[in-house]
Amino acid sequence: MTLPLWLQAGFWGLVAGSALLLGAAAGYWARIPQRVVAAIMAFGGGVLISALSFDLMDEAYKRGGFDSTSIGFLSGAAVYTAANWYLSRQGAKHRKRSGGQQPSEEETSGSGLAIAVGALLDGIPESIAIGVSMIKGGVVSWVAVVAIFLSNIPEGLSSSAGMKKAGRSVRYIFGVWAAIAIISGVAAFAGYAVFSHFSEEVIAATTAVAAGGILAMLVDTMIPEAFEEAHNFAGLITVLGFLLAFILTKLGD
Repeated sequence: MTLPLWLQAGFWGLVAGSALLLGAAAGYWARIPQRVVAAIMAFGGGVLISALSFDLMDEAYKRGGFDSTSIGFLSGAAVYTAANWYLSRQGAKHRKRSGGQQPSEEETSGSGLAIAVGALLDGIPESIAIGVSMIKGGVVSWVAVVAIFLSNIPEGLSSSAGMKKAGRSVRYIFGVWAAIAIISGVAAFAGYAVFSHFSEEVIAATTAVAAGGILAMLVDTMIPEAFEEAHNFAGLITVLGFLLAFILTKLGD
């Protein structure tokens, strides 16, 4: 029995989001050196850059051309940047940092909620992209799922290590990531169910919005962590992640 496509979209979004919990478990219980965390973050960043370049943006261009793709890409980056700026002022600026940069609730009241909302903001574009990828042909872009899964592990790992150092409870940490994993499934479902009824141009713009949001997120939250601790090798490690996702993209063609 074949599952309905909307349910498949939600399932794949949940699968990709579950990697956050795996990373969180490693970041909370394993004593991983910060330089290793940074290297993993750089690798995940390279994976996402490749996926949004060769999977999301290429698909958006094929569907809607330059106009829809450009407008969506810039809009996604602008919306993410504005939301991230606001949340950063509430205490969520260093939510993906593994060191002692994250503020505790005593230092910045309300920062716990801001960090949780910021983590959710980081995951929504990726999940919507998974759902939208199923609209054409009813088959999920497994390259996008693998790329997002691989990048979510270092995100959860680094952020959870930082949350622990800020004195946040295990209940808070895993509650945040479990909730985001579930919401990732809902967002992927919405990406398919909502946008499957729209024109090719709207679907293209939506895909590009997700890509723009992901790229802005990378520069604002993941790359700083990767560069600070692994700056001598961050570029090379990022290239390795990029190459892996590029190979996966070409194997999927």
